Amino acid sequence: MKKPLRYAIIGSGAAGTEAACQLRLRDPESEITVITASKLQFISRYDLPRVFEGVDDWRELLVYPPEFYEDNRITVRRNTWVAGVNPRENKLNFRHKEEMSYDKLLVASGGGGYMPEALREFLPYMNPFSTFSNAARLRDSLGKKGKVLMLGSDMVGLDLARYLTSAGHDVTVYANELLFWPHEIKPEDTAPYVKALETMGIKVVFGRKPVAVEPVNSSSKAGKYTRRLVFEKGKAELANVVMPFYGLMPALDFMIGANVDIERGLLVNPELKTTNDRIWAAGDVCQIWSPEENRYSFYYGWNNVKEMGHLAAHNMTGDNREIKTAQTNELKITKKGELHSPYWEHD
Repeated sequence: MKKPLRYAIIGSGAAGTEAACQLRLRDPESEITVITASKLQFISRYDLPRVFEGVDDWRELLVYPPEFYEDNRITVRRNTWVAGVNPRENKLNFRHKEEMSYDKLLVASGGGGYMPEALREFLPYMNPFSTFSNAARLRDSLGKKGKVLMLGSDMVGLDLARYLTSAGHDVTVYANELLFWPHEIKPEDTAPYVKALETMGIKVVFGRKPVAVEPVNSSSKAGKYTRRLVFEKGKAELANVVMPFYGLMPALDFMIGANVDIERGLLVNPELKTTNDRIWAAGDVCQIWSPEENRYSFYYGWNNVKEMGHLAAHNMTGDNREIKTAQTNELKITKKGELHSPYWEHD
């Protein structure tokens, strides 16, 4: 009797979860294991702002309830970190020294927020926004009407900024060359888009370089503010929270030595296959070869990432589908004069 195939998926986000669902549909007898560093099952970042609407239980934000994985025989290994991939023996090595064998592997580990080297020591005084606990901490720090200073700021940050502003919070963006990333906007063309942000109530400041984030003593004259943003020149600014949004860096350290091609991300062909016949990649972690542009490119956003997971699963089970690499993801201004990005669109 033929043994069922063992599929391993590193990452439980949109790409990894969609791939797991498709693999189960296409290979009913297979063994599917999703490995994630997260302590919780899949929560979409687009749903995280619901904590500001009073959601206190993370279970309400799960994309799928726990029984979904049980019913579909998808094993989810949470709080598990992959230390390395051994392609010669088709094994994953975990940080806690355990090994796991696979027949086919999908790397969908996503990316983490990039932080400039000069600011990394100040991370303990900044508020990230990628998990339920991050969101709850932000809500508690802001109260009913708080002040937010955003550094960057990429489209993930601006997505949050528009929500916070509409909820009554004061948001100021200290912009640099990563403003609007991953949209590629020339500096001379930014004016109408900046105006659209200001129409939405988001303040944008250019030309001030942050160099430090400091805690504020509660007994000081700063009053309700708990953070001080220090600049290379000029007066410091006080706020409830400081948030970094400097783009994404693929989470790929565990793939070093796995005998696959890596540039900034895992290099894959339009079928999402790496240079190893047993390894595919999907989501923010991979650079896909684009025949139209004659280069490897990242394709961000919920819709792209989910489609990658869908397509990778089909190709892992025998198809030869290619992802559409000729895409137009233009930043737009609505009739109301507000900003809109396709990277904000989701199910």
